[in-house]
Amino acid sequence: MSMLSRVTSPSPATPLAAAGGVPVPGLARPAPVGLSGLHARVLEQLGTALCGRALPAGSVLFIDELARRHAVSRSVIREVLRVLASMGLVTSRRRTGTVVLAPEEWNVYDPQVIRWRLASADRLGQLRSLTEVRSAVEPHAARLAAERAPLGAGSDLVGLAAKLWAAGQGGDPEEFLRLDIEFHRQVLLCSGNEMFVKLSSLVAEVLVGRQQYGLVPQRPAPQALQLHVDVASAIQRHEGGRAHDAMVSIMERAFHEMSTLWTQSVAATASSSP
Repeated sequence: MSMLSRVTSPSPATPLAAAGGVPVPGLARPAPVGLSGLHARVLEQLGTALCGRALPAGSVLFIDELARRHAVSRSVIREVLRVLASMGLVTSRRRTGTVVLAPEEWNVYDPQVIRWRLASADRLGQLRSLTEVRSAVEPHAARLAAERAPLGAGSDLVGLAAKLWAAGQGGDPEEFLRLDIEFHRQVLLCSGNEMFVKLSSLVAEVLVGRQQYGLVPQRPAPQALQLHVDVASAIQRHEGGRAHDAMVSIMERAFHEMSTLWTQSVAATASSSP
């Protein structure tokens, strides 16, 4: 098993935010409860290294080495390792120490783990997995919302879709992202399914990650904007089938945009290489 001293930890990942570094309301990155700024810094560095595979599965982490490397006390390291263990990234083994776990053991729904994975070289795979989860959940949530949402909530959703359209057409990416996150959160909320609602943070991470890493068009297509209007209108009119189908189309467009823009980015990078 590899020793920590043989691995160079990467610098802390840049927190996900809207393009241009503008924070997205509702997506602040607080440290886990009880962690100070010092704890949070070390947690960020180690979490990024783990999810970026700079610390591969099977590596043994030694508290003394970590304390020296990060210039903190052993108690700080112990607390950070406790948090990482709660995320399934590491485990404590008797007579061995703290061992890095394989990705299959990670709590992949933890928002912090999602952010660290999005900061890694495998961000496209993470975005693809997250979008596949969205595709399985959001169309059904839209159908349920059409069946369960009160008239007032449906009307509010139509108004939100109109604001989303205006921000998209007006070339305001920060406002568009904020409204897009809120739109999808409201659809999940209107579904009346508390487990769907809990996935709203996951959806937000996808939307922020796509923007952060340039996997969205500079200006949203009118068809995409219209589909959001279609979802909202169908929910307002209690037309579950139409709401479901329009949300399916939104998911399909997201997949297409992401794969197309990623391919273009890879091609551009290859052509510029010596």
